[in-house]
Amino acid sequence: MTPPYKKLDRSLRNRIVFVTGAASGMGAATARAFADEGARVAVVDIRADGAEAVAAAIRADGGDARAFALDVADAEAVKRVVDEAATHFGGLDCLVANAGISVYAPIDTPDYDERWAQGLAVLLTAQQRLVRAALPWLRKSDAARIVTIASTEALGATAGHSAYSAAKAGVTGLTRALAVELGREGITVNCICPGPIETGMTADIPDESKQKYARIRTAMRRYGRPEEVAHVTLSLCLPAASYLTGVVIPVDGGLMARNA
Repeated sequence: MTPPYKKLDRSLRNRIVFVTGAASGMGAATARAFADEGARVAVVDIRADGAEAVAAAIRADGGDARAFALDVADAEAVKRVVDEAATHFGGLDCLVANAGISVYAPIDTPDYDERWAQGLAVLLTAQQRLVRAALPWLRKSDAARIVTIASTEALGATAGHSAYSAAKAGVTGLTRALAVELGREGITVNCICPGPIETGMTADIPDESKQKYARIRTAMRRYGRPEEVAHVTLSLCLPAASYLTGVVIPVDGGLMARNA
């Protein structure tokens, strides 16, 4: 027998969200998008001034946000800042592990081992540390959500980015494993793989090159905006998104779908 229709909660009002890499780009757009929905936002970034600028903009719009400085590669700092933010807001409902760096290093680069270690520390190891630090708080939430941010480089690859691709592929594996492990507790874990997006990491690419790439590779024939990624992240964190876990979602304008 089909169960009766149940109206699910789609409100993020007063939900507490911890967003890393939130001083600019997708992280800043994510913090702003959550705040627009009434969430209380920990704006976290290695750049304290940038994080404070985003938090101040949210507060100026009537939202509730506080900036926290954090180098996600610092294991002790990760736990300290997560606890500080959760204590300040009185809990934690959503973790968005967005912080990242660009790692370009052909395999025969003399300092490849250093670039590899740096990439894994920031892009992969930091994510599991953030989850571990957040778990005691998330377990107290009635709608705990974890969203990891990887890249379409985890699904395909570009020459010279093996360290970056390996780290991002690790994020997708970590996401699936944690979804299985934490599912019995009602905690969802999902991953977003952004494609070509207008962010600080792509700012140095000439516009003509971006346009050419987008026309050739994406179905939408353009680069995406940070806000377009942010709203997918937001959707994964809705209380109503309670049966969606362990998925890897490309937000790439159809890049992975297009053959020609």
